[in-house]
Amino acid sequence: MKAKKVIAISLTAVMMLGLLSGCKKEDAKDKQASGSGSEMTIEIVAKGFQHDFWQAVLAGSKKAEEEFNVKTNFVGPEGEGAIATQVEQINNAINKKPSAICLAALDTNAALDAISQAQSQGIAIIGFDSGVPGAPEGAVKANAATDNYAAGELAAEKMYEAIKDKVTNPTDVVRIGVVSQEANSDSIIKRTSGFIDKMSSLIGENNSCVEGHDKYNRKSDGAKVIIEVRIPAEVTDNAGKTEALTLLNKEDLVAIYGSNEFAAKCIINANEGLNKLGEGKVIAVGFDSGALQIDAIKNKIFYGSVTQDPVSIGYNAVRLAVAAAKGEKVEDVDTGCQWYNSENYDASDIAPCLYQ
Repeated sequence: MKAKKVIAISLTAVMMLGLLSGCKKEDAKDKQASGSGSEMTIEIVAKGFQHDFWQAVLAGSKKAEEEFNVKTNFVGPEGEGAIATQVEQINNAINKKPSAICLAALDTNAALDAISQAQSQGIAIIGFDSGVPGAPEGAVKANAATDNYAAGELAAEKMYEAIKDKVTNPTDVVRIGVVSQEANSDSIIKRTSGFIDKMSSLIGENNSCVEGHDKYNRKSDGAKVIIEVRIPAEVTDNAGKTEALTLLNKEDLVAIYGSNEFAAKCIINANEGLNKLGEGKVIAVGFDSGALQIDAIKNKIFYGSVTQDPVSIGYNAVRLAVAAAKGEKVEDVDTGCQWYNSENYDASDIAPCLYQ
């Protein structure tokens, strides 16, 4: 009888230990899901790392890291043409088995295998900046990004205000130049398309045509306004500057648009020694910011530019990733864009969006 009592007590003790152990495991699991400790990790794979834009996105991600008490790791290739390098970085991120991944894909098709692998492992992906266009259904839970098409439209609207008299029923052919970094990135494509479509609409479809690149070409017989798109063969300062020079050296050029920081810098550098940009000259409109572009705007060499909010992009990407890792429903966030020029670049609602 006494032996049976001892056995019963022992069994009870074992069961209690098992319950306590189970509770501890469940607590740890809950802690990881809630992101209340260092167990929640977010891998962030950007399209680049060197440009000031990505450093501003990084700053936003660090702000969210601190607020939500999670661990983040931010990587990106040195240049935005290094697709293979980025795919390797995505695979490395997956191998770390993070709670979620934030991704701004250079080429979704090149990364499809990696994206599918993350999806099969139940790793939530949050797109940011240009996101992950064309990803398998359900792989990307939400995006934190600028509405790039609308941002391109805004650039066209502001430029049109300055050149309206020159492009309304001109006697001779006039030209609007567009420098685009490349023709693969969804964000660049949309900013370029938004600009072209809006400008064509403002001028009149029959009064304008688009040439220079097969992706955007549109003929219109007898059109007096030519929108010429130039895209460098490689994403280097010299190649971009060459394309900008080609446009600036055309006598019929009345305006020029650069669809990101790289393109705007190429236009500014090409203008050195030519002195063709500014008030009463060729009207230049840019995108993003950076010290060189801000200085060109302060000195009225550039008419103005459209800025995203890169800090908000980084912050919201991580915020959405934390929520998705918890299994919460998440939705796209439009991180917005604004127009700035020599009159408002230091305004309280603009200055925080501009990186040096």
